[in-house]
Amino acid sequence: MISLNLHPLEPTFAVCRFPADQNVPQWALEGIFFNITRTYHELSIVCVEQLVPPYVRFEGSWKGFMLEGPFDFGQTGILSSVLEPLAEAKIGIFTFSTFDTDYVLVKEANLEPALAALKAAGHRVDRVGGAQ
Repeated sequence: MISLNLHPLEPTFAVCRFPADQNVPQWALEGIFFNITRTYHELSIVCVEQLVPPYVRFEGSWKGFMLEGPFDFGQTGILSSVLEPLAEAKIGIFTFSTFDTDYVLVKEANLEPALAALKAAGHRVDRVGGAQ
């Protein structure tokens, strides 16, 4: 079994959706943390929720945590070791990855149950705000 260090993030996040050909809005780049993904079908931006203008299509009230990396690209089972306990606890997720690690978002109302499920699965969890 894989046991990971998980670091909850302080801000509340939003996941925003734009048409694929939309320019990245400047406001999205102003936060302390953001992730931008463009595909053939859409532009998605994860950012600090308080920055999102009211006219933007978004899903808010997400809290996140970082899986302590870096991880070797050949290592398997990293993300599933986190997602399986959350699925068993019936907690929905939104994930994204960087070169070094993975991030998992859960709805704010599910944060404490998510962290409890992850601790029960053998993961170690820092205090909220431990990683910025």
